[in-house]
Amino acid sequence: MKLRIVPIMLTVVISALVLFGGWFLYQRFAVQSPLADVVSQYEGVKSSHIDIKQDAVSLKLDLAPDTNLQGLVQHIKREGKSVIGSRELKIQVEDHSSEALDEWWEKAMLSVAEAMDNKQYTNIQKSLDRLAAGTPNLSAKATIDDNNVYISLSDGKSGKFIILPRQPGTMEVWSHA
Repeated sequence: MKLRIVPIMLTVVISALVLFGGWFLYQRFAVQSPLADVVSQYEGVKSSHIDIKQDAVSLKLDLAPDTNLQGLVQHIKREGKSVIGSRELKIQVEDHSSEALDEWWEKAMLSVAEAMDNKQYTNIQKSLDRLAAGTPNLSAKATIDDNNVYISLSDGKSGKFIILPRQPGTMEVWSHA
């Protein structure tokens, strides 16, 4: 029995195209597209890039300066639950900060870090309000959920969004000590 190489190779190539093409279309239209629709529905989202892996969903967001970041995250978790499932949701917000906002955040970082370390979350908004009182046109808002503290800074033209995890990394004991 003589095997014909051309029909075998054609069968392999066509099978691979159908298999991987079907997988690509499934990922694109059944998984990514519904999540992109959920994200784009929220007010203040300019654009988004979604990367779905087996264990994580990564969102790279471009937001307007006055967007409610915590509201957006809750909206994505609630409305995109069927797509996200048990995957970890990772959100990265594109930085459209101004030099003034960056300088202001550097001043506020110490009091925010202290409040986070002491788990005194109500002190975060108090310290942001106290520091923002001397800066015109600056709005600083801190909100919290089960996993993160969300800080939104805006001067009307530009915005800075910071997501701080409530469960900081813990130091492990060095085994050679």
